[in-house]
Amino acid sequence: DALPILEYACDIEAEVVGKPSRMFFLSALADMGVEPHQALMIGDDIVNDVGGAQQCGMRALQVRTGKYRPCDEKHRDVTADGYVNNLAEAVDIILQQINQGQSG
Repeated sequence: DALPILEYACDIEAEVVGKPSRMFFLSALADMGVEPHQALMIGDDIVNDVGGAQQCGMRALQVRTGKYRPCDEKHRDVTADGYVNNLAEAVDIILQQINQGQSG
């Protein structure tokens, strides 16, 4: 692990930021100028993608590809706001929601 070497060489303590860190998600949202309640995370990892996003106030869909396992839908700590079979299905759902919002 090179992290201790870098910390020593730079004389600072590193702060590792990545999913499911709250700071990771909030930083990405801030860069886009989006509030958590305005965003939707679509990911295949129930804990890091879905759980991480939900912890900072985002809604999250789990896609049934990649890291997804059927047991994720009964995870003891994290429940996705919805499940989709692929990214295209997620996009279709988002577009339907937008269209309903514009017509209603």
